[in-house]
Amino acid sequence: MSAESPRVSRLEPYLNRAEPAPTLLKMLVGVQLAGIREDAGYAQEQAARALGFSPAKLSRIEAGKGRKPPVEGDVRALLSLYGAGDHESSVLIQLLRQAGQPGWWQRYDKRLMPEWFDRLVGLQEAATAIRTFEIQYVPGLLQTPAYARAVVERGLPSATSREVERRVELRARRTQLVRRPDAPQVWAILDESVLLRVLGDREVMREQLTHLVELAALPHVTVQVVPLDVTHASAPAIPVTYLRFGGVDLPDVVYLEQIRSATFLEDQDETEEYRVALDRLADEALNPRDSVALLEATARQRYS
Repeated sequence: MSAESPRVSRLEPYLNRAEPAPTLLKMLVGVQLAGIREDAGYAQEQAARALGFSPAKLSRIEAGKGRKPPVEGDVRALLSLYGAGDHESSVLIQLLRQAGQPGWWQRYDKRLMPEWFDRLVGLQEAATAIRTFEIQYVPGLLQTPAYARAVVERGLPSATSREVERRVELRARRTQLVRRPDAPQVWAILDESVLLRVLGDREVMREQLTHLVELAALPHVTVQVVPLDVTHASAPAIPVTYLRFGGVDLPDVVYLEQIRSATFLEDQDETEEYRVALDRLADEALNPRDSVALLEATARQRYS
């Protein structure tokens, strides 16, 4: 492959990121390795067999999954097998090494940051657009510390005060993403019941709804509410987070959370279904201006 490959020119800007982005970089390395393999005419199973890898191992490398990036020797062996050029190989190896630098969230212990949650936070940090639908709570990225504390205490009633504070600290650190200069586009659709369900007390709820109004004034944040009287709303039965990444051939990812685990969908047919569902919900919800008016009215009339 030519050293002037457009694939390489799209990757080089990621070498100069100020913040470590291990999840993004692992995905980039994996996607590019898959593209180089296909260009070289190898099927995944064929390439794995040539190097003595299991197909599952090569699949994991190309998917960019796991807490740690692939072993450098394995990546070099793949690049050699595919006949990749020196410059392209050099860029990918540099990205791979940077992927080994921990993100801020990976400094928390595994009890607070299990692998599935580690991946979600890493994906959010890397995304250029985040769409979310919530039916019970305000999305984590938009929560105030007091509201986050109430959510944690409700979900983990036996947790120690130390654990609660660590979880609140973690969630507060995550919310900084929305205020960053390079913040992603954030589009949150909330069922109206989220506004009416009291967590903490009335003051906590008033502060949280006021916070949503303030965030909705940011040019990259959109908040919409699905009113309770919209009985035909095509809402999923569970919360949904849809993540999109900048133009480097990365797939969209849908995140579906369970109680102690999560599912990540990357197949285009599956993610497209959720994109369409979110589009329908946006059409059925109040428009952003009317949604803000409802937030203000609810804070004033219900929580003053």
